[in-house]
Amino acid sequence: MKEIILAISGKPGLFQLVSRGRATLVVETVDEQKRRTSVSLRDRISSLNDISIYTDDEDVKLMQVFENIREKYEGKPVAIDAHKASKEELSDFLAEVLPNYDRTRVYPNDIKKMILWYNILVDNGYADFLVPEEGSEESEGEPAE
Repeated sequence: MKEIILAISGKPGLFQLVSRGRATLVVETVDEQKRRTSVSLRDRISSLNDISIYTDDEDVKLMQVFENIREKYEGKPVAIDAHKASKEELSDFLAEVLPNYDRTRVYPNDIKKMILWYNILVDNGYADFLVPEEGSEESEGEPAE
């Protein structure tokens, strides 16, 4: 995902960064309406690329979790109604795509957001959640020096 997708505290949904101003960002909703708005740099703004999920080992990037969900659901939206799902259903869902997630630090509301955000992205044509790292396209079989 080459675009910068943002979550803004207090605003529902996801936003794509359009441009930067001196003390503001111009963002566009990631939906069919494509509404543009400006947000202050004082707002709590998080890039989805910077969000990680707690696990029993090392934290896992949210984009990796989205990729796991995409593989499990074959690129289709998740059928779980995040607003009505029980804590157990949410926990079971995340355990299927990230078995070693930290059950004490990942809350049901976090899982709900994850499902809602994933569905927004998939419904609006986003399918590549992982960006290949630079240098990973080196040809295989060449000896390392």
